[in-house]
Amino acid sequence: MLFKIGLSNLVVFSAVIGYFVGASHWDLLSVFIIALSGYMITGASNAINQIIEKDIDKLMDRTANRPLPTERMTVLEAILVSGLVAVGGLMLITLYFNPMAGLLSAISLISYAFIYTPLKRIHSIAVFVGAIPGALPPIIGYVAANNGHLNQFAILLFMIQFIWQFPHFWAIAWLKYDDYKKAGIMLLPSTEGKTNYTALMNVVYVIALIFAGFLPYVFGYIGLKGTVVLTICGLFFLVPAVRLYLTQDDKDAKKLMFASFFYLPISLFVVLFDKM
Repeated sequence: MLFKIGLSNLVVFSAVIGYFVGASHWDLLSVFIIALSGYMITGASNAINQIIEKDIDKLMDRTANRPLPTERMTVLEAILVSGLVAVGGLMLITLYFNPMAGLLSAISLISYAFIYTPLKRIHSIAVFVGAIPGALPPIIGYVAANNGHLNQFAILLFMIQFIWQFPHFWAIAWLKYDDYKKAGIMLLPSTEGKTNYTALMNVVYVIALIFAGFLPYVFGYIGLKGTVVLTICGLFFLVPAVRLYLTQDDKDAKKLMFASFFYLPISLFVVLFDKM
């Protein structure tokens, strides 16, 4: 629960896909190392997040049963565990792959745990800040496989995952609005909460995501078939976003959230298979 392993799956998955995209050849041990280090670094980030938010986690139903609010684990224990796992994960990816992969992983951990986490209670720009470490995994996987070198393809993958996070986070924040409000957490784009403007922003960002899906084709990294599938995925993602704008109903926010869970892994698979 401290590491939130279930929520780390999508992060690690995107790093592994980035590794496959960047690799001219690969082996199972390298795939295992990129996944293990990913779980360690992401888990440590989540643990530090819970250490910082220990007191406000007590206020929300969704977080009240975590190890620190319930005192099943002390803060000192959490600090020791998260510190050891963070250092271990960063050393593993740096020494096994290259310093660039380690540097980007460190930036991801620091920006998520120490910038995004406290910013959530200050301003909704926290979603923008949090989207940066959230979109770094495919780049980390790519540079790990490519001797620390970065190209446009990795940046395009970053861009797609970066834009994807806005409707993803906002759908969750819409559903958990009352819970977040208890703790003073501000993630929706409107200070007034569940409004027309908030719903409209979901539509805008999903449309931007559809256009971003064309860029790998424009730059010659994937073919027309893959681009068509990406566009279809984007349109399926757009439907609940438009419905939420029209209805402002929690049921449509939940459909948007689930659509976001399907969009990212399917899109990453499409990019990988089309490249192969």
